[in-house]
Amino acid sequence: MSPLPELNLNLGINNGKSFSSDKEEIIVTRTDSALHKHTISIIISDQEVGKVFLKINNRQVEVPTYKLIVTDDKTNETEAYQVTRDTLNFVKTTTKKSFLSFLGIKKFDKTSFLYENIAYEPLSETIEKFDISRYRSLSQEKLTYRLSGDKQNILIYAGDINDFTKPNDISQYFIIVDDHDGKSFVGDILYREKFLKLTPKVEMQIIRRSKVSKNFEYDDKGNIRRTIYF
Repeated sequence: MSPLPELNLNLGINNGKSFSSDKEEIIVTRTDSALHKHTISIIISDQEVGKVFLKINNRQVEVPTYKLIVTDDKTNETEAYQVTRDTLNFVKTTTKKSFLSFLGIKKFDKTSFLYENIAYEPLSETIEKFDISRYRSLSQEKLTYRLSGDKQNILIYAGDINDFTKPNDISQYFIIVDDHDGKSFVGDILYREKFLKLTPKVEMQIIRRSKVSKNFEYDDKGNIRRTIYF
């Protein structure tokens, strides 16, 4: 059963004249019975704050993370997390041989792994907003939101990053990172939903980055060796 709507009822006192006499009388009225629905805001910023290792195409590689902010319009409490913004796919392996390679010494050869980046970015506006309330899925300490449009399927994932596997029908994804395998973020959202009583609107805002990488080049340990921009 859905929770009952939270009604904002106020008793108003108006002073007025009676039609039947000249005496001033007190009229008690009930006003403002409209539904009061709150909003949880998830803001994906353009501020790079760290890096995280993700398993992509059977290799652990380093991916930049950006600041993510969660707040709501009732408590105004703000929490910060990290989120990835780049969707990577393996392209090719390249080995640059040293001059000693011709002598049979291979340890100075440098092998690079190239990944292409197909990231989602707002096109027409600096900030793009989505109402993601209806697209939530919660199971086994994992929270996801799925969006579709313009031949793109986008996934927002919060959970153990080691368990993440990109679904075949997803074109781009954002992975939310905290120190407790996503549990902090999931608990934060569930707490706000419970506290706000009436099922709140969840609005996601994505801030467009000024520079977006086209490719990432990695060394044999999965560290970023070079970032190639558009």
